[in-house]
Amino acid sequence: MASKSFAAVLLRSCIRPSPSLSSPLPFSIPTISPSPVRSISKSALARRKTREQKSQTTPAGYQYRPPRYYLGPLNPVQPPPPSSPFSREFIPGPFTSERLHDHYHNTIAPDLLALTYDHLPHDYTPKAKHPRLRPWDDASPYYKNRPLRGPRGGNTLRLLTPPRTFKNIPQLTSITVHSMVKGALVDPDYIAVAGMAIQVITGVRSTVCYAKAHIAPWGLRENKPVAVKATIRGMQAWRFLASCIDVVLPRIKDYKGVKGSTGDGSGNLMFGFTPAEMALFPEIEVNYDMYPPKMIPGCHVTVHTSATNDRDARLLLTSFGVPFYGRLVD
Repeated sequence: MASKSFAAVLLRSCIRPSPSLSSPLPFSIPTISPSPVRSISKSALARRKTREQKSQTTPAGYQYRPPRYYLGPLNPVQPPPPSSPFSREFIPGPFTSERLHDHYHNTIAPDLLALTYDHLPHDYTPKAKHPRLRPWDDASPYYKNRPLRGPRGGNTLRLLTPPRTFKNIPQLTSITVHSMVKGALVDPDYIAVAGMAIQVITGVRSTVCYAKAHIAPWGLRENKPVAVKATIRGMQAWRFLASCIDVVLPRIKDYKGVKGSTGDGSGNLMFGFTPAEMALFPEIEVNYDMYPPKMIPGCHVTVHTSATNDRDARLLLTSFGVPFYGRLVD
């Protein structure tokens, strides 16, 4: 204890010179500045307090949910664009490129433009065509101010085919997969199995279709589920069509192709798969035991294209590799 007290007195005398000294020392005595212990301790305490918090701030400070419904352009709360990650319509991707999509833009589109292009001279003047809607004659005064009559042979105007340019080359727009489940009229489990199968092969959630009327011969009852459908667009449509062409169709035994008379006259072509052919999809085949036996339904596939007639749509699907048989009806 005596040694410690002596050392403390000696250190104090070195730092603080005694006032009894009449002459200054021949050397300068260093002064010790006060250490910022208090400021460092405050900042360290603040950081430690921040780390110990479960959340630095309330979740509402960072999370943003756009409005569920669009309330018009004058509403002060506007939803973000679909390309924003905060949008309810945001779909991440694409993460891969589809082979059929790239093949269309690299090879098929230029060939279709060359095949369907109308080579006309520069001084060509198109002929005047008759109006598509017919006026009423003057046989009765009641015909006055009536709307024009429909075309001959039907009341529906067919689509006009514009001159072919690089802007209107036929291409795939969407695909609708529909399955009418007759067994659902007796057992509702058929609808669940059909919806699960359609959702697996398309990658989108299927919707249930209900009967609109009560038809006794067919066993339909109003507002009863009878079918499921799913509409796929974008890269998912290209992926589904490539799966049908490259995987499913080559594995069907004695497959003739798509009937040549298919189509609605507006560029939409249809074909179908039986329940046995539905099991050839790789998404169903890998988990075939998951589905109840004899409950996998067939389906109808409608390929929607931007073509305005069945001839151009058939030419597009033929270039993809879809075979057609029978008499071709344009």
